[in-house]
Amino acid sequence: MTEAGPGHDNGLDRGGGITIWRQLASRLEDEIAAGRLEANDRLPTEAALARQFNVNRHTVRRAMGALAEQGLVRVEQGRGAFVEDVVIDYPLRHRTSFSANLLEQGREPRHRIIEVEEVRADRRIAAALRLRRGAKLVLSRAIGFADDIPLNVSVSIFPHARFPGLAERLQDMGSITKALAASGLDDYRRRETRILTRMPTVNEAHDLKQPVNQPVLVTEAVDVDPKGHPIRLGITCFAGGRVQITVGQDA
Repeated sequence: MTEAGPGHDNGLDRGGGITIWRQLASRLEDEIAAGRLEANDRLPTEAALARQFNVNRHTVRRAMGALAEQGLVRVEQGRGAFVEDVVIDYPLRHRTSFSANLLEQGREPRHRIIEVEEVRADRRIAAALRLRRGAKLVLSRAIGFADDIPLNVSVSIFPHARFPGLAERLQDMGSITKALAASGLDDYRRRETRILTRMPTVNEAHDLKQPVNQPVLVTEAVDVDPKGHPIRLGITCFAGGRVQITVGQDA
């Protein structure tokens, strides 16, 4: 194991509106994202970081605790803190499956639906799903985990007329694939996917356990049934520091 340290620019903005421990956590996170602190590298001790950044050890401890909550570092009793290996390849395919993607990489997937509601289609959603404006929709919000580390937050939107009773099935089953199968649709595929980056909302940052000033990767996708009819608009926000999206050969 190598002992790694952050870069030489140690200045923190002590007069700004961001707490020192958050700035320190962000600085270390940047070092990890840039590859200057690599997977399984040991971070400097609390005392060394306190001296380097001219802060007290309690500040360092809070910063390290925040990084541990994000899944970026692990703290081993008696050994110190180490950079966690959590960057995950996420292939985009015609039949993209969150669980299958993670299982292929030896990760334990978990998908938790946190809200299901019925809403009306605005112009953008109506165009994507080929519906009239104001059409009734089923909207589901969920968090996806890899090894209990939050990986993405997602919104899935379905035409209510196509899937009556879907809201109840989603709440009962906790799985989109199972709920759609119970609604009579056993097979669907990805028609198109757009990828963009942006800053997270406060709620997205909270759910992903990442700083609000760290960008996220966002995919906007339309799924269709075997006849090509749109059945789902999916907007998925990935933790930018934990995911690298790849395009599969069948995408």
